[in-house]
Amino acid sequence: MQSAVLRKRADPYSLPPAQVFAKQRAFSLCSLQTAFVTDKPQPSELRGSSCQVQRSLNYLSQGIDLSGIEVIENDLLFIARARLEVENQAKRLLEQGVETQNPTQVGTALQVFHNLGTLKDTIAIVVDGYCASLEENISNALDIKVLTQPSQTITRGMYGYTLAYIRTVSHQLASPCWGMTNFKHFFALPSHQDGQSDILYTFWTAVTGTLFSQFQIATDSSMFLKQAFEGEYPKLLRLYNDLWKRLQQYSQNIQSNFNASGSTDLFAELQQMEDDAQDIFMQKKQDYDPEKALKDSLQSYEAAYLSKSLSRLFDPINLVFPPGGRNPPSTDELYSIIKTIASELNVASVDPHLSLAVSKNVAKTVQLYGVKSEQLLSTQGDASQVIGPLTEGQRRNVAVVNSLYRLHQSVLKVVSSQVSFPAAAEQTIATTIHDLMGNAVQPLLDSVGDSIEAIIITMHQEDFSGSLPSSGKPDVPCSLYMKELQGFIARVMSDYFRHFECSDFVFDSTETIAQRAIELFIRNASLLRPLGEGGKMRLAADFAQMELAVAPLCRRVSDLGKSYRLLRAFRPLLFQTSEHIANSPAVGDIIPFSIILQFLFTRAPPELKSPFQRAEWSIARYSQWLDDHPSEKDRLILIRGALEAYVQSVRSREGKEFAPVYPIMVQLLQKATSTIQ
Repeated sequence: MQSAVLRKRADPYSLPPAQVFAKQRAFSLCSLQTAFVTDKPQPSELRGSSCQVQRSLNYLSQGIDLSGIEVIENDLLFIARARLEVENQAKRLLEQGVETQNPTQVGTALQVFHNLGTLKDTIAIVVDGYCASLEENISNALDIKVLTQPSQTITRGMYGYTLAYIRTVSHQLASPCWGMTNFKHFFALPSHQDGQSDILYTFWTAVTGTLFSQFQIATDSSMFLKQAFEGEYPKLLRLYNDLWKRLQQYSQNIQSNFNASGSTDLFAELQQMEDDAQDIFMQKKQDYDPEKALKDSLQSYEAAYLSKSLSRLFDPINLVFPPGGRNPPSTDELYSIIKTIASELNVASVDPHLSLAVSKNVAKTVQLYGVKSEQLLSTQGDASQVIGPLTEGQRRNVAVVNSLYRLHQSVLKVVSSQVSFPAAAEQTIATTIHDLMGNAVQPLLDSVGDSIEAIIITMHQEDFSGSLPSSGKPDVPCSLYMKELQGFIARVMSDYFRHFECSDFVFDSTETIAQRAIELFIRNASLLRPLGEGGKMRLAADFAQMELAVAPLCRRVSDLGKSYRLLRAFRPLLFQTSEHIANSPAVGDIIPFSIILQFLFTRAPPELKSPFQRAEWSIARYSQWLDDHPSEKDRLILIRGALEAYVQSVRSREGKEFAPVYPIMVQLLQKATSTIQ
């Protein structure tokens, strides 16, 4: 026997398995007893079902199989029952807190689940329950069998009942969202980060997905609901906006609710939250817009509604522009178009995004009106005549322009009453109408401009070479061409442009003609050769009369800007010496160098030919060349060629001196060349 004992002591690994298992259970029980004695809970704590005690007991027995130990079987059964009671009480507290929106109750319940170590699983069950309830409620709201019951269709109509039910569902959704916001704040606490920081994002993704799928199923199975949601989309969108506003309000007030409810201690750590822990109802994620995700469930209805809205906007326009029609809409017909535009904008005002989309439709509507109006315009030759009274084509063009102007003014009035109207759409409307009005009057403007140029160029048919009269004053107040110009402009404004109601648009157009007229007058005046002292006096009078001539074309002559300053600056130079002219501060600043150099040619002998004379061009052809070459550099090159040709002619005849004005012109040309470089 002694040898057997020694053999067992020398080889402990040869013990039977049953003895090894028994020794292990004994060792585990001793360890548990030691720990339990150290952290022994009091009987009152056990009877009070403390979640902290439950968590301590779970921790102590973790990894230990206590089944089959008779001495503690009753205690283990009591602990299990106590844990179940704590969980049930916490669940009821959580449900009640969410339903009554009591942050204290919600926080206490979440803390219990956290202490029990079941927070993650419990929240997952709660979220699944919310989603299932939402799906059921939405499905009931969109159940065509319920909607077609006589009691519903008689009282409120099918669609009215649907909206009422969806409004109820949105109210039911508000409480779970409030609860999720509280959960989000709870999980954001440093001591409670259990991997659920995106719980609100997960919940909201499930909610929006459910809304999208349920609406899709309902409208796929019922053409009535599809047409109702498409036709009454703004009302449906308003419900969504109301829900979103409530969710934002919950997020704004949640912290104050915590403090006001006395739960400051429980949520003191909320102050330590970073900005990225804010809930999605207040702050968008970088790649996720929760409001957009909510409204995306209605996206198909929005597209259909906008299509129908565009059709409603187009209908009155197609009605007032019948095929083969020759007259623009009447005042009453225009009013019906504006009334439709105002109605569509007012209905869409429930949502900024919808307003933006409808505003683009309004811009398309104005564009259609412009296309229809453009087809009425007369483009024949009689549309641009300026000899006789208004032709039928010109009257129709005037009526089209006035119609476009009244449309624009009415649309602007409607737009001004809107809270927000996109600047891009407003700009599209203004550009469309302005461009079409411009196209309508441009032939007339071109004809007037050509006639003015033709009249001004006739100054070269008059004699400006005479000497100063003995009286020292010109014989007539102005030249014949100037009288004709004044009479023509006054008649054009009276016979043609006064019929347009859009005075600002007319002046914006005719002011350009006035500026062009002054430019042509200065150009031709600088080319007059020969120019005597008497001619200077008459030309100076023409300068004064030119202001009176263009006055009907603009609001004020001074509004013509650079052209007006050019007219005023050039007149005194008529009587100054060549040296003073070259040194005038206005030269190069107000008056281009090329104009002054052209004018100095008139003071030279015939041998020093002007650029157009050297090129053997007519005045009209030279004027056209100047229009085609607005660059000062090109014009100075042509003038340099004329001066170089003069030098060669003097040298070829072995002349000994140049004209007195030549060195002044060379010096001014060098100054001009260096300036433009």
